[in-house]
Amino acid sequence: MDGGGVEAATMAAWMARHRGMYERATRHPFTVSIRDGTVDLSAFRRWLCCRQSDGSDMEIILGGLASLSDELSWFKKEAEKWSVNLAEVSPLKSNTEYCRFLQSFSEPEISYVVAITTFWIIETVYQDSFAFCIEEGNKTPPELLGTCQRWGSPEFKQYCQSLQRIADRCLAEASADAARSAEEAFLRVLELEIGFWDMSSSRS
Repeated sequence: MDGGGVEAATMAAWMARHRGMYERATRHPFTVSIRDGTVDLSAFRRWLCCRQSDGSDMEIILGGLASLSDELSWFKKEAEKWSVNLAEVSPLKSNTEYCRFLQSFSEPEISYVVAITTFWIIETVYQDSFAFCIEEGNKTPPELLGTCQRWGSPEFKQYCQSLQRIADRCLAEASADAARSAEEAFLRVLELEIGFWDMSSSRS
């Protein structure tokens, strides 16, 4: 592997280089409104109810991974708690685009370094966003604290840091082309996450 040319291609370096985009993904007006206690609960319901697809292909694919299967179960329970009928929900554009992006990872040409980078940043955006909502001084509505604590906990942060170490190690051994593809995936996830938060206030 040609790792010599990608020494600076670490997760921390990308965070610094793309700080503005990362801030937009992790300090989105939706999650800021949760922390400030000004969130419109109907917006939370709208964000929560995004459905994958009629065939539930994504649910089948992710169901094999225990932690993500548990997450899907949690979303279903939350939907029931918030009186969201998933059978009647049509996926919004941002949700469809995100699912299409994730489904592309079934293609054989996707490298492991790209996959692990993508997995890390998806989890990290959630962790950072919801940890912000439970920081000292928050005014997060009590009914949303469970959601925030699920992803904002110190334990979940440790998990994300473990993923980061794996991704950094893989990048250190990756070719320049593979590192560029991983950084492109990193940026694409940030764009998609911003769109995902946007679904709380837009039905387009």
